[in-house]
Amino acid sequence: MVHPNKAIEELTKYIKDENTGSFNWLIENNFKELTQLRPAIFGEVQAMQWLVLNKFPDLAAFVNAIWEDKKAFDLLFKRKAFHWAACANIINGDPAAIAFLMQHNLGAYAKLAQEIQFQLRKRGDEGTNLFTMGSPFK
Repeated sequence: MVHPNKAIEELTKYIKDENTGSFNWLIENNFKELTQLRPAIFGEVQAMQWLVLNKFPDLAAFVNAIWEDKKAFDLLFKRKAFHWAACANIINGDPAAIAFLMQHNLGAYAKLAQEIQFQLRKRGDEGTNLFTMGSPFK
């Protein structure tokens, strides 16, 4: 699923500084799944489990792809979630991914990826991994 630019812009604000207004906008506009990305990216297992249990495999795979997980990239490509794969590639240092998103009028995703990259570098590289976190069905 390609989310609207406005939703990705609000997510970017929320990633940047836990902007309450952006969080509320995402909830009020039925994008709760996007609110789970911030905590999942920054290592909160419960958020990753929420994405899996609530059937958002593209978003869970995106979180893993940030950490250069080949299985996650394979899943994103299999599910044709090229925009999320491109975001992960930007975070992992691939400048061609920005051009891909811009060509497809998905510049908001490129800005999101750049903000995530900045925040991760600011915090240090640690993250959760869907394939090693254990089953959320226990």
